[in-house]
Amino acid sequence: MEHNVIFQPSGRRGKVEAGSTLLEASRELGVDIEAICGSARVCGKCKVKIETGYFEKFNIDSRVGHLSPVSDEEKDFFTQEELDDNYRLACSAEVLGDCLIFVPEESRGAKQVVLETGKERVYRFKPAVKQLYVELVPATLEDHRDDFARLKQALIDKYGLSDGLSIDYNILVNLPSVIRDHNWKVTATVWQGKEIINVRPGLAAKTYGVAVDVGTTTVAAYLCDLQNGEVLTRDSMMNPQVRYGEDVLSRITYAMMNDGGLSRMSDAITEGINTLVSRMTEKMNLVPHDVVEAVLVFNTVMHHILLNIEPKFMGRSPFAPAIRRSFDVKARDLGININQAGNVHVLPVEAGFVGPDNVAVLIAEEPYKQDEMMLVIDIGTNGEIDFGNREHLLSTSCATGPALEGAQIKFGMRAAPGAIEQIAIDPETCEAKYRVIGEDSWHTPDMPPSAKGICGSGIIDAIAEMFKAGIVEKSGRFSKTISSPRVRRGEDGKPEYVVAWAGETTIGKDIVMTQGDVRAVQLAKAALYVGAEILMLKRGAAQVDSVTLAGAFGSYINKESAMVIGMFPDCDLERVMAVGNAAGDGAKLALLDTDKRVEAQYAADFVDFVETAVEPDFQERFARAMAFPHATHPFPHIQHILDRIPKR
Repeated sequence: MEHNVIFQPSGRRGKVEAGSTLLEASRELGVDIEAICGSARVCGKCKVKIETGYFEKFNIDSRVGHLSPVSDEEKDFFTQEELDDNYRLACSAEVLGDCLIFVPEESRGAKQVVLETGKERVYRFKPAVKQLYVELVPATLEDHRDDFARLKQALIDKYGLSDGLSIDYNILVNLPSVIRDHNWKVTATVWQGKEIINVRPGLAAKTYGVAVDVGTTTVAAYLCDLQNGEVLTRDSMMNPQVRYGEDVLSRITYAMMNDGGLSRMSDAITEGINTLVSRMTEKMNLVPHDVVEAVLVFNTVMHHILLNIEPKFMGRSPFAPAIRRSFDVKARDLGININQAGNVHVLPVEAGFVGPDNVAVLIAEEPYKQDEMMLVIDIGTNGEIDFGNREHLLSTSCATGPALEGAQIKFGMRAAPGAIEQIAIDPETCEAKYRVIGEDSWHTPDMPPSAKGICGSGIIDAIAEMFKAGIVEKSGRFSKTISSPRVRRGEDGKPEYVVAWAGETTIGKDIVMTQGDVRAVQLAKAALYVGAEILMLKRGAAQVDSVTLAGAFGSYINKESAMVIGMFPDCDLERVMAVGNAAGDGAKLALLDTDKRVEAQYAADFVDFVETAVEPDFQERFARAMAFPHATHPFPHIQHILDRIPKR
């Protein structure tokens, strides 16, 4: 008997024999789990967690009883709390039924490559918090003002602050001791000139903030010096919520169908952010308490889940969010482990599924200040598209799904060592060559086996190269006239293309692109194309002047391959630019410059959201966009490439 096993956050899934250990299942499915003792059950490095509940997206019911009972050896490696939370050793737990397994970051053998960097940007430095040093007049029997009044007056006299200046309760608790610790000389951290959020004895010059881009799949964080604007360090991780679903709709469903599902997902991402803050501050010889402000950006569903706001109405028409405006909240109210009096600023929501992350992209790229017609695409599990200029700007979102990130693809995987990231196919011989993450050159037959799957950039290359070589037709169907050992019928009787032979892989299997894989990419790319097409029609524009690709995916894909398959409308390839993690850049800009927060609200109000899926001819346009690069639209800038496709 076989059972379905899904590993998150890698997204790898498949059927495994009953009685197989989770470690054996992980190796069969190409998931790297640390196991330095070789399954001897003595190292405890292969810790995993079984997620329980019904997962509609995968149509499986994952239960604790679907694994063998906890062994005595396992109990030595876990606290009772961990055992209660369904942690197991992968080398010990045997599969007895369908299960969804989350592999914690410390147990992952291969760390995912997450793009944290953006482009160099010019900004005005105007942080919300300031360090203000004052020397207080000591209390006497004749001057018996309270400590806060004494501090407040000193700040008003020296820095001209408002008489309405307040102090956070947590800071007030320790104020008497702090101001006397250094002879009545203190440094006050003041937020927006309105509230004292920290008081330290003596002259304390440094203060810090974090900007966090909470993506559906990945989380990127930046630790910044709020005295000079320097980014001190950055860190990233897979979004821990991936275990509950790979896209926003599956997470909404999980919250609706599982008691406590919302709080579990909220706690998971909060814990993830706290882990990043802890790692970054430790790296800089700081402690989380030194961080006094955070800026968060995310899509609207991630926004609701992190804030513990019921997300189910985001899954129903008219997809109205609980709040659109930007707002500020105390870190302690969210459970975020920075200075508990510190502030967390949440950028505004545009509309529907277009959230603060897209607003962050807008304030980074500033299309609302340009004359040219800019198309800005943030490609992820949920794609956001903006089109227009200073006169009028439109936006939309499209459910590209996780296919472009490796999920729903037979040998798809996240971008990690061992993933094929580049592919080239000879149109004459149909032979393939490829590059693997972790290797410095194209793989050659004399090199050791290294490939274990294909990540997003490799998937786009594979589809584009198969089309350019005539292996796949304009419709997406495999050609029936190809004579090559690489083009064959798979076990399901449907055609597939062999990218890497089993002897070249670390999983002992041929890595292939199937007809189903091609269809999954067609659906994703058509969603992006139609979104852009409808915005152009609404804007009355016949062409795109420039295309900006934001996000990790946009930065790693070959822009020629992306245009060849029709991920976006025709444009001069010289005017197609990748700008890195623009959402993360926007979060940093809002952290370091309060004027950018005002601008963010302006941008959110200025842009008009278009719900493309309700357009009467959406399905017709979508069907035409399924073709490579499009059924009817011309692509003059790559016509010379299309003309070279063999007529088989």
